[in-house]
This record gives sequence, structure tokens and C-alpha cells, in this order.
Amino acid sequence: MSNQPETKDTVLELFVQAANNHSFNLDITLNVKGAVITGTIISAKDYFEALSGTVEDGSDVSEKLSEMLSNAGESVGSESQPEANYIHLKNANVYVGDSKPTPSKGDILWRGKLSEIDGFFIGRIVDGKSKDS
Repeated sequence: MSNQPETKDTVLELFVQAANNHSFNLDITLNVKGAVITGTIISAKDYFEALSGTVEDGSDVSEKLSEMLSNAGESVGSESQPEANYIHLKNANVYVGDSKPTPSKGDILWRGKLSEIDGFFIGRIVDGKSKDS
């Protein structure tokens, strides 16, 4: 293990801060430790609200978890954070090697540590299959 301080791309952090503070969304593709992750940047608040909705099933435990996640989103969204440490994506797909994306279907949320991202490009990878085929 290295004693180097964690670094993060300041341009990518700027995009995340724009999402968190101004409801800015951007299609992006990230390189993370050999994996390629593609999706749309969303605010931390939107991420936690969407995540909250995924755990609701009517039980007491799921209601409590949902409430805690909603509160986490509110606390992130209520303050102007001087820096961002995590990036949040919706409609995410993860590619490892020359394979189909995982997961391949559904509205997938993804959260990652900015200091762990090796690179990025603007735009998302789209499956080459058309809806007509």
C-alpha cells in the first residue's frame, strides 16, 4: 500500500459538483481499474432518493432504510459542499473485457469514489443493437 494522498480529477469533480448543486446531468463513461462504466451523472440527492425507492417493500425494515436514504439525500442536497468525493450515475452499465454490459437491463444506479477513477470521456457507450432488430 502506498502512503500517497488520494487524488481525483478536478474536471470530473467539477461535473459532480455541478450535478450536486445545479441539477446538471451529463452522459459519461469512466475507466475504473480495468472496467468501463457508462451512465448519466446525477446529483447525490437524486441518487439517494432513487435508491430509497428501490428498498421500499412495505416492511418496517425497508421503510426505515428508505427513510434513512432519503434523509441522506436531503443532507447532501441541503449544503453546498466545498468538494465532492463520490460520483453517482443512473442508467449505468459496467463492461469488463469484451463482454456484454453487466447489468444489461434496468435502471441501474452506480456510486463510485472519485479518487478511484482512472479516466473518463464525455458520452456513453450504447449497445450496437437497434430496437428494430
